[in-house]
Amino acid sequence: MDQDNIKMFVDTTTQDSDIFHEERLSKYLENAKKFDLFFLIVAIGIVIFYKLTHKYKTDVSMIEDEVDENEKTYKKALVKGEFHKYPLLSKTEITKETAIYRFSLPSDSYVLGLPIGQHISIRANIDEKKFLRSYTPISLDYDAIGYFDLLIKAYPTGNISKMIGDLQIGDNIEVCGPAGAYDYTPNCRKKLGMVAGGTGITPMYQIMKAIVDDPNDTTEVSLIYGNSSESEILLKDELDSLCERKPEQIKVYYLIDKADRDDWEGGIGYVTSDLLNEKIASPDDDNVQLLLCGPPRMVSSVKRMAVAMGYTKGKPVSKMEDQIFVF
Repeated sequence: MDQDNIKMFVDTTTQDSDIFHEERLSKYLENAKKFDLFFLIVAIGIVIFYKLTHKYKTDVSMIEDEVDENEKTYKKALVKGEFHKYPLLSKTEITKETAIYRFSLPSDSYVLGLPIGQHISIRANIDEKKFLRSYTPISLDYDAIGYFDLLIKAYPTGNISKMIGDLQIGDNIEVCGPAGAYDYTPNCRKKLGMVAGGTGITPMYQIMKAIVDDPNDTTEVSLIYGNSSESEILLKDELDSLCERKPEQIKVYYLIDKADRDDWEGGIGYVTSDLLNEKIASPDDDNVQLLLCGPPRMVSSVKRMAVAMGYTKGKPVSKMEDQIFVF
């Protein structure tokens, strides 16, 4: 083969080779584009999947946090049979002799741990003598986290009450509980009649507040609350508020010894049989209970009148099932 033919052959072969490589390169690039597009789609899908799942986990986490917060459990400070010390946190004067004393629990992870309607015992050594007195807090576990409130009238001749009245912020009291035979549960009775005098309002207020705060509790309450004067009516604003929140269920009738104004709308004098018949539910229904708390003479008098009305006479020491219960 002469040189011209060889050169022609080489050129032809080179051209064919170039064409071949160009075709391969074109196919490679085309495949590469398809390959890149595939991975691009996959990558976008992964990103979208991550975003969606991450948002879902975040939402679930937020929901779980809310559930955990709503279902948060608290430690109970009271241990039956044991006395523990709690410092005075604040004092709010209501009248010249009466105040609301707020005592601090160990931390905000504690509630007092007192069933509704029960009381605590406070002890003190005064002049080398031991004294013990029972009080019902006006605060409830579900809305008093880390503290509890006592409404106390400091009597000049009282031992424990005077001691509490003299407390300074940070001073301790010794408390034991829970104690008492009454343990209120929602709708345990259809109707509750109540007669209270002075600081005897504390267990009544606690029960009434629990009823009003519970939208499913339909218990009807009628309270006769006696005091020496209008200015001595304790928790009046709070009681009026309970009546406003459930007007069909909660009724309060204020009774005072003497009115200071002509337009006084409550009663004047003492609890009478006629007043009981007018304000308190008839005892004919077994699902009615009468609760009493206040000065001993008042309680004894109302008990006699209630029995005369037809209420079943209770035991010397009241039990939860009694139709007449004395705190």
